[in-house]
Amino acid sequence: MPNTTGPLVVALLYDGLCTFEFGIVAEIFGLPRPEMGEDWYRFASCAIEDGPLRAHGGFVLTPQHGPELIDEADLIVVPGWKGPSGPVPEALCQRLRQAHARGARLASICSGAFVLAATGLLDGGVATTHWRYAEALRAGHPEIDVDHASLYRAQGRIFTSAGSAAGIDLLIEIVRRDFGADAANSVARRLVMPAHRTGGQAQFLERPVPRHRHAEVAPLLDRLRSQLQLSWTVEDMALECRMSLRTFLRRFRDATGSAPGDWLIGERVEEAKRLLVAGKLGTQEIALAVGLGTPDTLRHHFRRRVGISPREYQARFASGASENEAMAPEPPRAVPLVPQPGRESRIASFD
Repeated sequence: MPNTTGPLVVALLYDGLCTFEFGIVAEIFGLPRPEMGEDWYRFASCAIEDGPLRAHGGFVLTPQHGPELIDEADLIVVPGWKGPSGPVPEALCQRLRQAHARGARLASICSGAFVLAATGLLDGGVATTHWRYAEALRAGHPEIDVDHASLYRAQGRIFTSAGSAAGIDLLIEIVRRDFGADAANSVARRLVMPAHRTGGQAQFLERPVPRHRHAEVAPLLDRLRSQLQLSWTVEDMALECRMSLRTFLRRFRDATGSAPGDWLIGERVEEAKRLLVAGKLGTQEIALAVGLGTPDTLRHHFRRRVGISPREYQARFASGASENEAMAPEPPRAVPLVPQPGRESRIASFD
């Protein structure tokens, strides 16, 4: 361990170690940083099970410490895990609970949230993980409020982050909390990345699959997707399905899990994402093509759903920056004209 007197950060090693996630922890807390002084972090790793311990990439680990090092740690990081169904040893859970009880902080990257969830310490609180694992975490631990949209969350002294790179965001945030903004900015510069990323992981989500393809509603869904530019009302949709309004609303929610207006706006935003990446249309043309009417309305719903503006999304995901109005500066806008029923998913960072 480095010759400093700062907090001891311990990363857990296990068979099937997620190499990238572990590398994040070692990079941020394990590199010598003499410019930070003697109060900077000490870093070590420890095996939580008997070897041989293999890591992604085809190499075998030779740990210097065993699980007893957890008892000394000030911050314990779980760098991924063996997947949602990977069993978590009760002995490890007990050690983590004891560490938390004496004041240590716990943090997880990506699927490492399943380890912290197994301890019971997240029960009644909010946590995040990679969006692909969110439903599995909800199903296995219904006592946890799973936030599938945030890059990272904090619940007291327990921190969770989304997939892989979001672990960098979380660990830089921990540095900021411990040593201030200047230290966090210094670490971020060395990693050649921003000290804080805008938006949440909602910008990376794939289009959700309907829970049930109800035979009576499925043709309507296909028509709505093919005619997003039209002004659909709930009454129009019910008439299309030849149902009473009450029956239609029930059948639609059964098929999609959403209210019609909420589902339709989600589809419009998804199509807007596709058109932005294509880079051939400006915001006015895209707004009309997807049925949102105006650039103001498009920006409003896009930011609420995705967490960033259309211009930012296009800059990140388009193969080349468009020279049309989609890339023009986007000043604050008025309240949009199209209402959005239903609940929105939260795109928060720390509380």
